[in-house]
Amino acid sequence: MAHFVLLSGLISAYLIGSIPTAYILGRLIKGIDIRRFGSGNIGATNTFRVMGKAPGLVVLAIDILKGFICVSYIADLFLYISPAARPELYKVLVGLATITGHNWTVFLKFKGGKGVATSAGVVIGLIPKIFWFGFSVWLIVFALTGFVSLASIIASVSIPVFTLIFGEPTEIIVFMSLLCLAIVYKHRSNIQRLKSGEEKRIRLTRRRP
Repeated sequence: MAHFVLLSGLISAYLIGSIPTAYILGRLIKGIDIRRFGSGNIGATNTFRVMGKAPGLVVLAIDILKGFICVSYIADLFLYISPAARPELYKVLVGLATITGHNWTVFLKFKGGKGVATSAGVVIGLIPKIFWFGFSVWLIVFALTGFVSLASIIASVSIPVFTLIFGEPTEIIVFMSLLCLAIVYKHRSNIQRLKSGEEKRIRLTRRRP
């Protein structure tokens, strides 16, 4: 019974992570399938490019919340119903299930986003101080280059490094390393565009005529 309850928590986290925020907003606000516009990705960056700042920020916030809520509340709920021998490891598995849902959503034939925002929410829920260090790296790289993809890749690589520096538990270090590999893998098309000089920068302010 206990194993069934904990497995139900993982399935719930996967389904919450699978909610395709950008796709839903595209349908509701503009009546479009966002996968057919811009980069075709169902994430905040493509929403920002295709639909504007406000929808992009909404998608970003909701995708972050998916990760945070799952590891901070959903995991605790199922642990309360059926305590696990290693609760921190269970939270890591819940976080992994949530990110897997976002990246390979059951609602869109197992094709989803790149997992950066949802991963950020998971990191906030598990180890907030590590998130702030990684976010600082993201801000610096983005401010210097204007490339969201490059900032996301470098920030994701920095996260396992920070977990080692701060002496986090082994399961956290392994999880963050896997998370880094997944994010880099999901950005492989961006890496090719960065190499060829075809990647587009995000401009937060309009150019003056």
